Amino acid sequence: MTSDLRCGVVGAGVFGGYHANQYAKLPGARLAAVFDLHRERAEAVAGPLGGEAFTDMDAFLDAVDAVSVTSPATTHFDAALAALKAGKATYVEKPLAVSMDDAEALIAAARKVGKPLGVGHQERMVFRAMGLFDVPEKPLRLEAIRRGTYSPRNLDVSCVLDLMIHDIDLALALSGAEASSVEATAKVLHGPFADEVKAEAMFDDGLVALFEASRIAEARERRMLIVYPSGEVEIDFLTRAFRNTTPFALDPNFTETAIGKDPLGAALGAVVAAARGDLAHLPAEAEEGARALDLALAVEQATQE
Repeated sequence: MTSDLRCGVVGAGVFGGYHANQYAKLPGARLAAVFDLHRERAEAVAGPLGGEAFTDMDAFLDAVDAVSVTSPATTHFDAALAALKAGKATYVEKPLAVSMDDAEALIAAARKVGKPLGVGHQERMVFRAMGLFDVPEKPLRLEAIRRGTYSPRNLDVSCVLDLMIHDIDLALALSGAEASSVEATAKVLHGPFADEVKAEAMFDDGLVALFEASRIAEARERRMLIVYPSGEVEIDFLTRAFRNTTPFALDPNFTETAIGKDPLGAALGAVVAAARGDLAHLPAEAEEGARALDLALAVEQATQE
């Protein structure tokens, strides 16, 4: 493929705008189309970037080679499945789906058509830029807090699938093991889904992970403490700073790297490269997104027990 990859975005909300702007400036790609059920929203995102607005999914898919699904979580499955069945490389903002049956169906569809299917676990890009995935030790304990203020957005799922799933994915990526037990409590204010959840997961390799997520907090807070046998790493995702007492070298200037400066751009650049056949593996493959979803659903289930 020598011409620019035609990229499309499903969902003309805030994240749809982010993805559209990235595709419009990525080398080897262009923003070709935006799909939304509301034409004026699609036009508002697509028009300034030279793309075309669509309200018909089949017509939209005919106009693109690769698709970002940025619509509400409960629509991820239908949109991604349609894209894959149409033979398009597909990138789904987290969560991959809202049930394991749907997640597995998407993975099967991607394998059948031989197209890449990635998931938007962006914090992985931060860890990669820092060098955390190169640490030769496995963590003993992980404490993650991800709090946000109330917004009417993303209320179609719980704060576990909206927020906590980021930290669940990072714990799984660092450990490599599976969770053997989960305990959790929840608070519901805006119903029907949990707005605040605290959870503890025990992993098969001995890792103890504590997760806390809230979308009804008074202020934003996103931080993580990772305890290794040789020391600790404490990360503030909002200020993009960290404290490291381990003997392993992490990059203090990671925010100045290409990935650190623009994690979403790096992730979507990988999608473009994979769609063109130039990259074998995406930063977060669908199978990894499904593992995170599986544990997130286990947390949700634990809040009911």
